[in-house]
Amino acid sequence: MAKVYLSLGSNLGNREEYLLKAMHQILNSSSLHSLSSIWETSPWGGVLGGNFLNCVLLIKTTLSPFELLQSLSSIEDKLGRKRDKRYSPRQIDIDILFYGGLILTSPTLTIPHPSLHLRKFVLLPLKEVSPNLIHPLLRKNITSLLRGLKSEEKCVVYLSKEDFLFKLRQCGA
Repeated sequence: MAKVYLSLGSNLGNREEYLLKAMHQILNSSSLHSLSSIWETSPWGGVLGGNFLNCVLLIKTTLSPFELLQSLSSIEDKLGRKRDKRYSPRQIDIDILFYGGLILTSPTLTIPHPSLHLRKFVLLPLKEVSPNLIHPLLRKNITSLLRGLKSEEKCVVYLSKEDFLFKLRQCGA
């Protein structure tokens, strides 16, 4: 089984519900090892629309990286994700951050995620889950990456990880 870190985000509709629905579907084929709080964050990279809710999951899965990507894309599609423009508002966005210690570059998938070290909305929840995780290319841990980040992103805890886990269990995951 591979340990995989996923980032989930939503800035359209009932954002919390989209995160919970996506997580429930992810856990149909994987097991939850750990999760972060849900963070409310300002849009990044020119994304239009309202603030995002973001979180990070650490799962264990038997799916290969490409099978996992296909599964996550299918979940996004089922939840109404439109892929018409880059950085457009979205009901759900699910990114593979790390897949074990794998380093992979292909036309459809890059692991580790190529922008994760530039995104406060990823690093803050990732630090909650694994502060000492070493980025295999940058050779720095998550805490160091966050400390070195120059960012004006506004990020606040929206829902604690304990309350998040409670809600997740309520919906049957």
